[in-house]
Amino acid sequence: MSVIQLSWIDWSIIALYFVFVLGIGVYLKKFTGTGEDYFLAGRKNSAWVAGLAFLSANLGALEILGWTGGTMKYGMFVSHFYWVGAIPAMLFLGLYMMPFYYSSKIHSVPGYLKLRFDERSRLLNAFSFAIMTLLMSGINLYLMALVLRTILGWDWQLSMWVSAAAVGGYIMLGGLMSAIFTEIVQFFLIWFGLFLVAILGTIEMGGIDQVLSGLPPAMSKLWSTAADPSLNAMGVTWIGIVIGLGWVLSFGYWTTDFLVVQRAFSSKDLRSARMTPIIASFFKMALPFIIVVAGLVAWRLTQMAGANFQLLPHPVTGEPWNDTALPLLIARYYPQGLVGLGITALLAGFMAGQAGNVSAFNTVWTYDIYRVLIKKDATDAHLVWVGRVTTLVGILLSVATAYLAMQFNTIMDYIQAIFSWVNAPLFATMLLGMFWKRTSPTAAFWGLILGMVTSFTIFLGFKMDFWSTDVAKLITFSAAPSDMARNMWQAAWAWTVCLVATVGISFVTKPKPEAELVGLVKGFTKIEDQGKIIWYKKPQVIAIFAAVVFVLLNVYFW
Repeated sequence: MSVIQLSWIDWSIIALYFVFVLGIGVYLKKFTGTGEDYFLAGRKNSAWVAGLAFLSANLGALEILGWTGGTMKYGMFVSHFYWVGAIPAMLFLGLYMMPFYYSSKIHSVPGYLKLRFDERSRLLNAFSFAIMTLLMSGINLYLMALVLRTILGWDWQLSMWVSAAAVGGYIMLGGLMSAIFTEIVQFFLIWFGLFLVAILGTIEMGGIDQVLSGLPPAMSKLWSTAADPSLNAMGVTWIGIVIGLGWVLSFGYWTTDFLVVQRAFSSKDLRSARMTPIIASFFKMALPFIIVVAGLVAWRLTQMAGANFQLLPHPVTGEPWNDTALPLLIARYYPQGLVGLGITALLAGFMAGQAGNVSAFNTVWTYDIYRVLIKKDATDAHLVWVGRVTTLVGILLSVATAYLAMQFNTIMDYIQAIFSWVNAPLFATMLLGMFWKRTSPTAAFWGLILGMVTSFTIFLGFKMDFWSTDVAKLITFSAAPSDMARNMWQAAWAWTVCLVATVGISFVTKPKPEAELVGLVKGFTKIEDQGKIIWYKKPQVIAIFAAVVFVLLNVYFW
């Protein structure tokens, strides 16, 4: 049964959106004849186009339903994932890592590992990234189907396959160019369609001060309760936040995850590529005013007598389902005619995230696995064909992983665990590879394996209740850490093990000749001359401004 009755206007808005995105795929198909066009959008995008697509690719289930539900569990601490867990890494990517990525003219992050190290590291990362992407893709499909089922009352199976068909259609036709074009549209739909939820919820509560004042202390602060894990809902200290989230998980995702970095690769020149994450950082900092505020309003409504707001039961556990909070808020606040825009904004967010996962998956599979292991002499036209077929296969596999995502009440715990397995150790490898010429190919490969095994072992230990209280406290500095606190610490341990192992093995193995490090390592990479740029348009200046805003937000909500 649906929780809201839609008018013909609402249905028309939803239908027009699906027709529009599929039409984009059909139109752009004729512009994607080469691999450069299909997989990298021809490297023609401006900084603003790439920047909005960069953030929109991240605005999937992870940001929208996931963190709205996560806010109901962790309160204001969720803002850390938008600020300390994103902004420093995004600025670092633009200022320091993008020159190495862009100047090497690679198609993917595994492609950089091949040039900097060897084929072993490329294949290890390509396979692990492909698996991670499929898991993330399943989350997007699952939550997209959740919206269709929760608000429209559709059957689970129908909801899942309609979602899969829509995303697969326009990505298969237009590749990354199609994904980026629709991501720009989806970016504005998300902002205009969902911001009103937070505004109306705040008005009902009597203002933002009333929203915050009605929260328990453990959910209402950012840093002042981070000295003791028992004082905050996440059960983590500031050390875990800064190291596990702010350093390892954040930098591991924003600087190495091909899903988002691919958008910067599509830029027309190096300055545009560097500006891509810097421009996106301003919008990233503003998102808590939509997502976190909406989650706090939902939490307050569940505590208010007579509010008539009740989360739907989880289909597996039967417990209150945090991830249904945002659809229910739309149903509560939006009148007929406007609810169609809200639903379309949600669907746009999921399709943006799904498109990002699928386009990244087909690029990595085609260039870093298929061309390397199956058909080394593949023509450019053949690779484009493989990319389209891979899109279809990826969508089908995503449907399977969507059923796995259904087992989690709060999907953010699941997502951050995945990042700690793959991105955390990869960041250590990339950091050493770009900034230390002595890092050897053998050390990079074995360091990555040891880091990934460390993270997954810690995860399994907690999942199977294998660790004793003393061991858990040794790992996380807390006797009873939350799932999210565990993710932060297992990421920190994975990064540390990978870094130490890579450095140690590098000293006893042979590094690559310096002649092969040109364009890949600091000191061997010449930054392109971008000509004369007005001082206030330089990436460094705009990044400083973003950093100031970041500091002020953290101080204000201390």
